[in-house]
Amino acid sequence: MTTLAIRRVHVPLWLTVLAGTTLWLFAWFINLPLAIWITFDLLGLEPGTPLGEAVAFFLYDLPKVLLLLTGVVTLVSFLRSYVAPEKVRSALSGRGTLPGTVAAAGFGMVTPFCSCSAVPLFIGFVEAGVPLGVTFAFLVASPMVNEVAIVLLWGLFGPTITVAYVLAGLAVAIGAGLVIGRLHLERYVEDYVWTIHAGAGVSTIRPTMDERILEAWRSTVQIVRTVWPYVVVGIAIGAFIHGFVPTDLVVRIGGTDNPLAVPMLVALGIPLYSNAAGTIPIIEALLGKGLPVGSALAFMMAITALSFPELVILRRVMKPRLLAIFVTVVAAGILAVGYGFNFLFA
Repeated sequence: MTTLAIRRVHVPLWLTVLAGTTLWLFAWFINLPLAIWITFDLLGLEPGTPLGEAVAFFLYDLPKVLLLLTGVVTLVSFLRSYVAPEKVRSALSGRGTLPGTVAAAGFGMVTPFCSCSAVPLFIGFVEAGVPLGVTFAFLVASPMVNEVAIVLLWGLFGPTITVAYVLAGLAVAIGAGLVIGRLHLERYVEDYVWTIHAGAGVSTIRPTMDERILEAWRSTVQIVRTVWPYVVVGIAIGAFIHGFVPTDLVVRIGGTDNPLAVPMLVALGIPLYSNAAGTIPIIEALLGKGLPVGSALAFMMAITALSFPELVILRRVMKPRLLAIFVTVVAAGILAVGYGFNFLFA
């Protein structure tokens, strides 16, 4: 009688990572045509109709956000394992509150992270001992102002609006960081974040490459599992606005004759999700229809810095009161930019 020994095949981790990256890229590039095919061919909805555009937006944006969330959080968590907390601390908090806040906002401007990376970045900064206000300056600046947005803005609108937007975005980030830093709100950070911080210096053993990858993936699975239902709700709201709220209505809401135009556009932008580069074509269309510059930029800032999916993700590391203060402070800065620009460019 012959005994067959069944051996377990060991797949190298790098091969798994390569296969996963390939699948991620395939899903990313097929996402748009697949959403269009499902909406207009399989479901038979009419292009250009409110329902058709809303369904297409939802079917495209939901996989896009989840792919970004999975990919960016995994990458940031992996890279964070190589960054010594002492270096981050000395770079951002060793030169005083104001210089550290300005440095964090400037670092965010040249670091094109989207809002999906908020949780691992927040934990990494806290772990490094960076003050809370300095951390928030980075979190506001990074999705709002980056080199991709600068290049696109310059090409579409010229240097004046581009420089004004960059300065305004940095002012909002720095102002939010300074205000939140002065309020001493560390007690409103979720307790488990401080537990991570407390245990950060216990082990001096350098993890292996496999351990770094596995830990990054475990962190990503935990975050995605927690926030995905809220992301679905947020994108569903954004899809409704995209399909059933015409740009002409946005222009009417944001017209110069409406004193509440800027706050209304900020409120309208929060349910939407996009990075700065993704909002620029929308802003171009709105400006072409007569929307004032300040109102358009406030709308863009609300989408990039106060998007509902980002707030859901940040709730993972912040208690409700801190999250509410963050929204209030950033929204106040955006409102000031909107009204100020409308006055300057009137």
